[in-house]
Amino acid sequence: MTRSSLRLRLALAGAVAICLSLALAGWGLTLLFSAHVERRAVGELETHLDQVLGALERGASGALILGNQPADPRFRQPYGGLYWQIDTAGETLRSRSLWDWQLTLPALSPTDGLAVLHDLRAPDGRRLLGVERSVVLPPSLGGETITLLLAMDRDALSAATRGFAEDLLPYLALLAVALIAAGWLQLRIGLRPLGELGRRLSAIRTGDAERLGENLPSEVSPLASDFDALLAAREAEMQAARQRAGDLAHGLKTPLQALLGESQRLRQAGHEQTAESIEQIVGSMRQHVDRELTRTRVASRAGGACSDVAAVAAQVIDVISRTPAGARLDWDTSMTGDGGPGPTAGTPIQAALDPADLAEALGTLVENAARYASRRVEITARINDAALIEMGVRDDGPGLPESALTGLLDRGARLDERGGNTGLGLAICREIAEGAGGGLTLENAHPGLRARLTLPAVRQARRQR
Repeated sequence: MTRSSLRLRLALAGAVAICLSLALAGWGLTLLFSAHVERRAVGELETHLDQVLGALERGASGALILGNQPADPRFRQPYGGLYWQIDTAGETLRSRSLWDWQLTLPALSPTDGLAVLHDLRAPDGRRLLGVERSVVLPPSLGGETITLLLAMDRDALSAATRGFAEDLLPYLALLAVALIAAGWLQLRIGLRPLGELGRRLSAIRTGDAERLGENLPSEVSPLASDFDALLAAREAEMQAARQRAGDLAHGLKTPLQALLGESQRLRQAGHEQTAESIEQIVGSMRQHVDRELTRTRVASRAGGACSDVAAVAAQVIDVISRTPAGARLDWDTSMTGDGGPGPTAGTPIQAALDPADLAEALGTLVENAARYASRRVEITARINDAALIEMGVRDDGPGLPESALTGLLDRGARLDERGGNTGLGLAICREIAEGAGGGLTLENAHPGLRARLTLPAVRQARRQR
């Protein structure tokens, strides 16, 4: 999977979104827990405040005292975490836990009421949570207004919140893993039709199918239908163009035949040089017409053509070996099929090309090899790792200059200037190979020349149809 993979991008985006969402959820849950703990602490402080208020009484000297101390031992332990303080008009009472502290309170409220103090600070800077109430004492206690303050350290509340967050973190991490895995599974299932679409496109490219077809999800089906319609339109255009090319080539044959007739009359009239020039021009034009007809035929047969390479090679050798140039040579063939060496061992090598086109292309190469070979011509075929058929035609002749190898495949190039050769044989052979999806190259074999003809192999799926 590459960086440009749609599945990878969606998976990464989903994972990031899940992690951010769970982090936000964890932060929110921690805030809610902290608020809940604080409410519980405020409720506990109110309870202690009521206990302190109920324990107030006048001592023998007439001063306010706390008759019964709160039961929580933290009030009696210096800096124990729970504190009470009573401020009157003339004095301040405080718990033993305050020791030498005295909490600074806001101004006394004129009426009864409970206030929650969130930003209360101890003298040493420690943060406290407190509740304050201003109370008018009954006449039996003097009827004065006092302020009661109950406070506790926030460290205990913060510790409880941290503990909650630490306990929550593993569960959030486990939930993140589960959601990311579920998202990945969802992507695999959801994007599976795109994989099927890719396989169908590959089948069209290799010739195993002609259309994407149906049975696709509704989100992809319109795309497939438009693509199939485009393929149909392009095929119709190509078919019309091939027919026009074929009609043009066939239409030129009659005028060319007429020109040959005129050359014969000129020859009979004694104009030998003019007649010979016309015949050469007509011959060249007929070669061009035959070339266009070959290209049209190859294109029209593409897609469903199939030929047995070994059988076609045997037919070509049988024909060439009966000629004067081929009868003097030794012929060596070596074919490697899917199942083992030899043309009859394993599955035969089958090319995605019409047998007549393969015979024309191979015949050109074999004929050239027979013309320049000294004693031997070797023909090989194998299927390479790219599922392409590599055919080689090698002679043991003098070979060619390196600078001439590429130019021989161009239109009109000749191996020699003898005879009526127009130099179109190798060009047509190359165009047959390229029209089928292959190619043609020439190289010196030391000794001799080797022509490499590459053709697409018929896939197993097409063989079984």
